[in-house]
Amino acid sequence: MDLSPLSQISIASWVMAATAVFLMGVSKAGLKGMSIFNVTLMALAFGSRASTGLIVPLLIVGDIFAVIYYNRHTQWKYILRFLPWMILGIFVGVLIGKDLPEQEFKWGMVTVIFISLGLLYWWDRRKTEHVPTHWLFAGSMGIMAGICTMIGNLAGAFTNIFFLGMRLPKNEFVGTAAWLFFITNTFKLPFHIFVWKTVTEETLLINLRLLPAILVGLFLGVVIVKKINEKNYKRFILIVTAIGAIAILFK
Repeated sequence: MDLSPLSQISIASWVMAATAVFLMGVSKAGLKGMSIFNVTLMALAFGSRASTGLIVPLLIVGDIFAVIYYNRHTQWKYILRFLPWMILGIFVGVLIGKDLPEQEFKWGMVTVIFISLGLLYWWDRRKTEHVPTHWLFAGSMGIMAGICTMIGNLAGAFTNIFFLGMRLPKNEFVGTAAWLFFITNTFKLPFHIFVWKTVTEETLLINLRLLPAILVGLFLGVVIVKKINEKNYKRFILIVTAIGAIAILFK
């Protein structure tokens, strides 16, 4: 992976990365919907391909916290229904992303970001109380989530749609998603190390420097999730994510 030595990483890149990791911590603490913004900032800081592997160990740190904090709310029947399809999607993502050139990788990330935004906006406007039960719903969402989590850590929109479709209450939603992402992020880590080679000793040193940011985000997120205005938050995420996706293209 082509990353500059630590001493050559710009202050602006460190600021964007620390902000992304802080927001990642807030998200893992229960304020869902931040993943697209995190990925955007990390891609701006370190490049589209490099950032996909660099962020995985930090995601696992956040997952461990979320699993411990929300474990009692986990609904395993939904994980078992969704996980096999997501694992299949990860294998597809490994094959798609291994030799994909940086420019195409960048365009792929931006495309997924805008599709994810559209899906989240569409689902948020739906008023139906119907709970999808056909295997095709879990299968299609799971495969897309697996592909997107591998090529850009962007599974959030598809997993959110699935869990929203199941009408899970807030705590059950967060607790179930926590275990799902802990399992899948741990599963895809070896692919980043041995196949894509996007996790290296150098990226782990970067992770160590960013670790305080995610810890602060995790603990503050527990407080923020209880107080933030959900409606304004969703609008904010949609706007800044779209801006960030466009910015990636001009990086």
